[in-house]
Amino acid sequence: MSFDSPAYTITTPIEGSPYPAHLTFIPSLDELYVPVILRKPDGPGPFPLITMGRGDGREGMPHVLAQVERLVPMQDEMIRRGYAVVYVNYRNEIPHFYGKRGPLRNLEDDMSGGENRTLKSNASLDSDDLIAIWQYFRTQPFVQGDAMGAIGISHGGEMILKALAEGAPLAAAVIAEGASHEFLSVDTGPKAPRINGELQYQDLDVVKANADKPAAMNRISNISAPALHIGREGDHLQGIFRLAHEWMLEAGLAVEWKSFTHPDHGFCLIYGDQSREFLPDPVQREAFETCMSHFDRFLKIV
Repeated sequence: MSFDSPAYTITTPIEGSPYPAHLTFIPSLDELYVPVILRKPDGPGPFPLITMGRGDGREGMPHVLAQVERLVPMQDEMIRRGYAVVYVNYRNEIPHFYGKRGPLRNLEDDMSGGENRTLKSNASLDSDDLIAIWQYFRTQPFVQGDAMGAIGISHGGEMILKALAEGAPLAAAVIAEGASHEFLSVDTGPKAPRINGELQYQDLDVVKANADKPAAMNRISNISAPALHIGREGDHLQGIFRLAHEWMLEAGLAVEWKSFTHPDHGFCLIYGDQSREFLPDPVQREAFETCMSHFDRFLKIV
């Protein structure tokens, strides 16, 4: 479905870091462009690559650059360990459309009067943009194509599962606080448990009772990548985080579960300050090393 167009890149230095930012616009599956920022070690590679992102989907490249500026210390540490890193963005989610659409294809318009227009079989989803990003970097000479991984926070974690269920290749995934209610077909309608409007899906059994297991397992059956699921004790969606792990484990996938106690949602993304020093708190340090150990094992860093 991708169209024959190159990506476009603008390279800019980052103050306090030896690794510049490569602002890259990647062709999407429906002939638009997805804004991402690549940073990598010096030299031609090929390097293993990790994409990273969270529930963004807004504000285009300025937002991506702002996020990377905050993540410079964490990304620099990953680059020093030999990884290329890509912060991703994508279009906004279409609420409740996932699971309802048919196949996504570009179509020829036979009625265009010779203008050769392209029609769409369906609206594209944010996870389609993630697939396009992975497809692009797999073909780049500085990337070790069979050693690509991804870490996604919250909705970004669910997007990884959606993309993997479409058959997108990945060597390792970290699903951190994965808000995977659509992927698991968990009811979030008026009858779902709430307190002051906030979903209350801490309890695994409550989530199971409100999820469509056959639909979820059908999607999971298309996944092969080993995955590390990270939960957060006390989170109102902890049962959803855990259920994705449990059902992937039941399906025979190579999955692991680790849960931490931390006050901040998205604690696995370690934001820096003006000093550009990598200063995770003790819980963040343990979570970071857990994630990197997972990537080291499956992306074949020696």
